[in-house]
Amino acid sequence: MTKQIYNFSQGNMKMANLLGGKGANLAEMTNMKLPVPKGFTITTDACHDYQKNKKISAQLLKELDDALKQLSDLTGKEFESSDDPLLLSVRSGAAISMPGMMDTILNIGLNDKTVVSLAELTQNERFAYDSYRRLLSMFGNVVYGISEDAFDQVLTDIKKAKNYRSDLDLTVDDLKVIIERFKELYKKSDHGDFPQDPRQQLMAAINAVFDSWNNNRAQVYRRENHISEDLGTAVNIQEMVFGNFGDDSGTGVAFTRNPSTGESGLFGEFLLNAQGEDVVAGIRTPEPVSVLKDKLPQIYQQLATIAARLEKHYREMQDFEFTIERGRLYLLQTREGKRTPDAAVKIVVDLAAEGLITKEEALMRIEPESVTKMLHPVFSETDLNEHTILTTGLPASPGAASGQVYFTSQDAKTASDRGEKVVLMRSDTSPEDIEGMIASQAIVTSRGGMTSHAAVVARGMASTGVVGAHELEVDYDSKTAQVKGQIIHQGDWVSVDGTNGNIYLGKIKTRDAVIRGDLSKILSWAKEISEMGVYTNADTPKDFQKALDFDADGIGLTRTEHMFFRPERLLQMRRLILAESAEERKDPLSELLKMQQEDFYQIYKLAKDKEVTIRLLDPPLHEFLPHDEKEIAAVSKQIGVPTDKLRARTESLKESNPMLGHRGDRLAVTFPDIYQMQVKAIMHAIIRLREENIKVEPHIMIPLTDSQAEMAWVRKLVVDQIDEFVKSDHLDLQYTIGTMMEMPRACLTADKIAESSDFFSFGTNDLTQLTFGYSRDDLGSFMPEYIKKGILPDDPFQTVDVEGVGALMKMAVEKGRHTKKDLPIGVCGEVGGDPRSIEFFEKIGITYVSCSPYRVPIARLAAAQAHIKSVKATNDSDLLVAAE
Repeated sequence: MTKQIYNFSQGNMKMANLLGGKGANLAEMTNMKLPVPKGFTITTDACHDYQKNKKISAQLLKELDDALKQLSDLTGKEFESSDDPLLLSVRSGAAISMPGMMDTILNIGLNDKTVVSLAELTQNERFAYDSYRRLLSMFGNVVYGISEDAFDQVLTDIKKAKNYRSDLDLTVDDLKVIIERFKELYKKSDHGDFPQDPRQQLMAAINAVFDSWNNNRAQVYRRENHISEDLGTAVNIQEMVFGNFGDDSGTGVAFTRNPSTGESGLFGEFLLNAQGEDVVAGIRTPEPVSVLKDKLPQIYQQLATIAARLEKHYREMQDFEFTIERGRLYLLQTREGKRTPDAAVKIVVDLAAEGLITKEEALMRIEPESVTKMLHPVFSETDLNEHTILTTGLPASPGAASGQVYFTSQDAKTASDRGEKVVLMRSDTSPEDIEGMIASQAIVTSRGGMTSHAAVVARGMASTGVVGAHELEVDYDSKTAQVKGQIIHQGDWVSVDGTNGNIYLGKIKTRDAVIRGDLSKILSWAKEISEMGVYTNADTPKDFQKALDFDADGIGLTRTEHMFFRPERLLQMRRLILAESAEERKDPLSELLKMQQEDFYQIYKLAKDKEVTIRLLDPPLHEFLPHDEKEIAAVSKQIGVPTDKLRARTESLKESNPMLGHRGDRLAVTFPDIYQMQVKAIMHAIIRLREENIKVEPHIMIPLTDSQAEMAWVRKLVVDQIDEFVKSDHLDLQYTIGTMMEMPRACLTADKIAESSDFFSFGTNDLTQLTFGYSRDDLGSFMPEYIKKGILPDDPFQTVDVEGVGALMKMAVEKGRHTKKDLPIGVCGEVGGDPRSIEFFEKIGITYVSCSPYRVPIARLAAAQAHIKSVKATNDSDLLVAAE
């Protein structure tokens, strides 16, 4: 049968999956001959067994008896003895550190008899009864579920009645009264009296730690940090050491480097005459660990020596807990220290410079998503602490911004023109809102998901965005919004955090962030190591410049439809759509040609020698049309078409499901002059740049291809237009024409489509919609429940669905490269900037990803990590084959 208990001397740091991170590191420190209280670890296998059978197995009970006997022999004390009792701590410890998420119980073994023995043995009655009251409160809360507040209130009442300033003022008599009142709380609970039998205490504590794996806060933490539900927790049982023995005792937490800044040197806090959670509980204000230099200089020097040794041994910044008992130092745990994103980057760069880790190891230690927080404006922490959260939605586009609320696009633009900082707040947005969206510091909607119109546009414009804030009720008539009874009037200041989805009432100061120093070095290492290109989705020179600031390799997707939503262009686009013949389309096409030519010229000029892929018009025509009577009347007046005629034409263009209807290359088939106009604009821009000695090789993308025949037809339309310019201007022009792979049928017939396509670029938004049958704008009503209930592991619009969408992508890659061996293949959908998706793309041979400007550094780091993992997996496989 599998062994379920390991003494600390039997394990090591590589056994985290079995012993949990805490147990593995306690074993490692024991082997390093560091001062660790003696003990043993119950394995995660035992936790799995407990969860399966809802009880502790007979095997574990037998091993527990043996382990307790060995511990008694080592310590010279006996568990369950009244004379010289062995007191125990019981702590959880998962394979991946989850600070504060699960439970700890100290002083197991104390009862009405052993507390008297402990007082006599130590000649310190106050210490003994202080330890007992701590056991009662911890055990009651963790095992019996008695509210922590109930125990705290007893302490508060006595301290208030006696005018005490802290727990240290409590006398022995006070502590005895507190103990009795704590026992009364037990009597009032559903579980009855506090168990006096130490063995019963221990078994209940072990059960509680196993159960804590599934407490709500642990589940939420795992979900937020993508930690597997299957790991389980180990249980660490140690002899107690006491920091609450007097002024030569204490407890503390220390880091080998500053977790906020990354600066090297011992950093932390401690409390004298304290135990367990006192430092982090906030009951007393701890002192900086540096103060120990004066109070207990030998202990401080020992700590500094151990800190340096731990960091060198683990080759990583460590966070360790310590207890001082009567002038003797003990280590209770060590683990990789949690740190801010800025500190994380500095620490790995410094460790690499010190020769402790390689560049590859440094890159693997940075969480790509954490880099986001280093790039966008962020709220000043000092100012943020003075504001409470109004509501929380989905963090659609990172950044932090404050502004005055407006509920319509026109009001937002007018206010912006007056010089106001604006937040556009709506139930949802449409292309009609683009002016207000452009004018706004942040965009907030009560409906929609992470790929809704508001979310996609906000990210594309690098604007702060929060969507799906369902508690928000917008009333356009009264120009107000309401959240849980709080009324927000037009003009009120709100602050929006697009990184975590929080919305605050009032104005909060922000600070800008730029790539520099250590982060710049990390990203240069990432670019050096990765093989996958990282491009940006950009529709304006402003967006492209931001991506270039982040060292994007070029543009993987320019969405030309986004160029049509500005007022003067929307007018011409509507004239074009509402025209009833090719002749009527000539004039608006001519006007749009001039505008598009300038757009492409500016983008190409900025790109210099970097690639730019331009996607021809994709969205359904209804997105450009007026939606209600008020808009119809305004457009009628604007373009000089009678209201009745305009309404009838608009109705004739409506589709049951526009996203599946008349859009993409279907527009090229029915309105070829639209695509011809766009190709002309591209060529005019190229010729203009040739005159400035800037050579451009255009990459043109055809959206929504379904078949080889369709791709071949549209390709010929584009090539014929290019050839006219090549012949008339005697151009020596290299160009590529590819397709956006966003239809399941396209993936299934990719080998055929590749015959007429120079490259593929996966549009994963539509491919996911059509594979699942989900509308990305409506999934907010059910997707959270799907994820919460484990039906889906993630939102498939944010992280690629490997089993379904991923299988189609893999098939398309293999089929496409069967036809053309070196076919370039990119990803330009939302998942193009998602680290977990990028790891999958590396496996299937994607050439490049393209994402919003602010995600370029995240994608760059993720691409490097994916390649490092891929190389390691290949090397491991080769070693395995060689061994066989």
